[in-house]
Amino acid sequence: MPQWLEAGGWGLLGGAALVVGAAVAWFATVPSRVVAAVMAFGAGVLISALAFDLAEEAADEGGLVATTLSFLAGALLYVAANAVLARRGARHRKRSGAQQPSEGQQGGSGAAIAVGALLDGVPESVVLGVGLLGGGGVSAAVVAAVVISNVPEGLSSVAGMKRAGRSARYVFGVWTGIALISAVAAAVGNAALGGAPPELVAGITALAAGAILTMVADTMIPEAFERTQLFTGLITTLGFLVAFTVSRLGG
Repeated sequence: MPQWLEAGGWGLLGGAALVVGAAVAWFATVPSRVVAAVMAFGAGVLISALAFDLAEEAADEGGLVATTLSFLAGALLYVAANAVLARRGARHRKRSGAQQPSEGQQGGSGAAIAVGALLDGVPESVVLGVGLLGGGGVSAAVVAAVVISNVPEGLSSVAGMKRAGRSARYVFGVWTGIALISAVAAAVGNAALGGAPPELVAGITALAAGAILTMVADTMIPEAFERTQLFTGLITTLGFLVAFTVSRLGG
């Protein structure tokens, strides 16, 4: 199997987790505290994967200074894009409560939320695709982090979409589209960087990792804290430790 096709498969798996979460939220009533707890756990998993797989690997290949600058650039790019989308109604796209505006309350918010969801998902897909370039296979910890975090992301976001009166066509169109785009992003990232110098690959990895960490702090943790509050830190720590253990055992 061509490596780019394998990368696309991993990207599709990560995106499919969003669709699973969306389907659960649409067809069943999941207690908000459960959604928030899984969100906190997923945030911890992602933070661990970022620290012990992505950032560490990028620093080993590209150097500390280049990794730091790329990581920061990814964070700044995410903040800039997110600020634009927030003004158009996508600020609370991962919130399960009544924070998301309806189309009647803010015209164009549906499109902004869709683009925002895509903004959150593409860096993860790029990381999965680029992770295969070293020849050692995709990191089990990174795959687990993406899948475990995407399910509650889909759950929480779609719960908020239902409250805002979004249609099933809109909801499943958005998440299915993101799953497919995630597959394409992973495949294209892998194919485009197949012959690239290790330093460039490391820079792209750090750039995506910076965007992912910023997304965790800006969208996932606030939603988790709103419902789980004093237990948020403990649940996030458990997620971190589970991912760290998977990383150690996989290594």
